[in-house]
Amino acid sequence: MPNFKDLNLCDELLINLSAVGYHEPTEIQAGAIPHLLAGKDLLGIAQTGTGKTAAFCLPMIQKLKLSSHTKTTSSPRALILAPTRELCSQIVESLDIYGKGLGIKSCAIFGGVGQKEQVSLISEGVDIVVATPGRLLDLMNQRLLRISSIEIFVLDEADRMLDMGFSEDLDAIIERTPDNKQTLLFSATMPTSIERMATRLLDRPIKIQVRPPSSIADRIKQKIIFCKSNHKYQLLKKIIKSEAGLTLVFTTSKLSADKVVEYLLQNRIATGAIHADKKQSERERHLTNFKNNAIKVLVATDIASRGLDIDQVTHVINFDLPLTAETYVHRIGRTGRAGHEGEAISFCDESEMHLLEKIKRVIKQDIPTEKFEGKAERVPHEGMLVKRVKAPTPGKSQEKTAYLDHSKRQKPLEEGESQKRIHPGFRNSKKKRR
Repeated sequence: MPNFKDLNLCDELLINLSAVGYHEPTEIQAGAIPHLLAGKDLLGIAQTGTGKTAAFCLPMIQKLKLSSHTKTTSSPRALILAPTRELCSQIVESLDIYGKGLGIKSCAIFGGVGQKEQVSLISEGVDIVVATPGRLLDLMNQRLLRISSIEIFVLDEADRMLDMGFSEDLDAIIERTPDNKQTLLFSATMPTSIERMATRLLDRPIKIQVRPPSSIADRIKQKIIFCKSNHKYQLLKKIIKSEAGLTLVFTTSKLSADKVVEYLLQNRIATGAIHADKKQSERERHLTNFKNNAIKVLVATDIASRGLDIDQVTHVINFDLPLTAETYVHRIGRTGRAGHEGEAISFCDESEMHLLEKIKRVIKQDIPTEKFEGKAERVPHEGMLVKRVKAPTPGKSQEKTAYLDHSKRQKPLEEGESQKRIHPGFRNSKKKRR
């Protein structure tokens, strides 16, 4: 296995890599970096966790540093597209680490937050923009960002961007890029849609495939635990309190994620959540707290199944089995990273048996199984997570019938009681005379 010195990287990059403990390149880094430094287009088939971020960031930084072009206002020199806010932030963080002291400036552009600060950064001049397609196209349509002169174009997690419905946005963005750019396309899988995109975008590309999409790292220990649906909460609590370290819990829905958080907080387990309904600032706070071990558990929907790179995660728990086998592979790949061992535990109730069979067929592995019998326990329900509606203030113009809190519904009329009812919010109040 070569080391980074053999890849013709500049001394400044080698010093920065050494500072974070990176000495030997991964398979995709060793295969991609020399070709990218030579200006070749590239098609990379690789899962997250294989080191592909460094595979395109390192040669990008070096090429931009050595290029005679200079950054101009609102016109970056390189563009990286990624499907989620978290992945964008993570790529920028990597660029800052690898490019320390090299004068290469980057910024993340994504939705869910105001655009003012992002526009301000762009207007100051940046070398690299890392963006989600929607917000990027929005700024381009407002003529606040131009990509007509980019030198390097990267599509990261291209298959997921297509799955998320970004196809039309990608087409609109690609149309505005120059013909003479260097293009890199990375995907965890190779469906027909990605093959068509690669044929259309790439010019005589180098193809590197480092791991089949359905493979599982040997360092990840897997387990299936059969249990009833309403026993999953106490099973999760038992595992977290008895054996797990830093734990990432996956659910299939935002509501399910919130219910899990509610239960764990009730049981004094420091927990946060990231899903599409959370504000970006809240998502970033929970993610930072998780990385810094301020909270032990992070509950997430599949928004975090790819792109999260946290080396210290010891356990991934599938509270709900994913709907596809490929998502299972990406989820459990959040542990067992950077040479560490990890454990992936999946809960399965009767309604999820068909999902388990699909996973087994794709990964072609026998997963050890256990059975858990829980006890009767009060678990969070939807009503607990909804803020109760307050009664309208007497004398205001609210609809008097709007106050229908289930805990305070009016009782049926008793015999002899007047048919005219007074709303609870208006009892004991006197009419004001003018």
